[in-house]
Amino acid sequence: MTINVGKGNLMPDATLTAVAPTVIAFLQETALFRELNQTLLTQVTQDFRQRAYRSGDVIFHQGDEGRNLFVIMRGTVRVYHLSPGGEETTITILAPRQLLGEFSLLDGQPRSATAEAISTCTLLEMSAERCLYHLTHIPGLALALARQVVQKVRWTSMYAESLARMDAAGRFLHFLLLYNEELGQVVTPGKRSVLNLGLTQDELASLVGARRQWVNKILGEWSVRDLVAFDNGVLTILDLPRVQAERDSRMNLTG
Repeated sequence: MTINVGKGNLMPDATLTAVAPTVIAFLQETALFRELNQTLLTQVTQDFRQRAYRSGDVIFHQGDEGRNLFVIMRGTVRVYHLSPGGEETTITILAPRQLLGEFSLLDGQPRSATAEAISTCTLLEMSAERCLYHLTHIPGLALALARQVVQKVRWTSMYAESLARMDAAGRFLHFLLLYNEELGQVVTPGKRSVLNLGLTQDELASLVGARRQWVNKILGEWSVRDLVAFDNGVLTILDLPRVQAERDSRMNLTG
């Protein structure tokens, strides 16, 4: 199997035999491929290319015609929508083992959002042609992909609900707690954890539908209250129960 890394760079041939089993083992841990037997998984793996991205690299742009499927192997990816006026709205942050680009794969439409590497990333990429072939010929794979799509639809519904039921501070804390469950590193169980999303204050603002100045102000207030600290893209939850209580107190608030 030939594995491409980054902008057309190839890994040395001597490393390929070591990489292939690593990729197979990784795919076995993903929701999309975990039910495949070893033979099928090996066949699927042969159609992936491994690509590396630096922080800030765009994987694809909103409006691109590409339909390839990506699986995040290492790093985190920000997916955002750009308005006609040029304003960004962060839709989600994706982490290892999650899919990227499956909507365009299935409906054949241009990319609905831009995907950008937050950190140094390694992604597995499969062409639309080969992916659709496997979805057609491997029993259960299409259903597994449908389940992944439904999860993202549920996330979108939850996002819309948060906009309707919470004010900006409530949304901020809500997403902070959600991403902390998935990506946070526990420092003190039940109290303190660190979440390195690698987002700027502008990008955090686009996640919750606010302005950067407001994000700067609210983070300062939370720091004084020993709730949340922010430093160079790293969010630290200082007191988890109090952060949860603050989030809950903002239910049914808007503005």
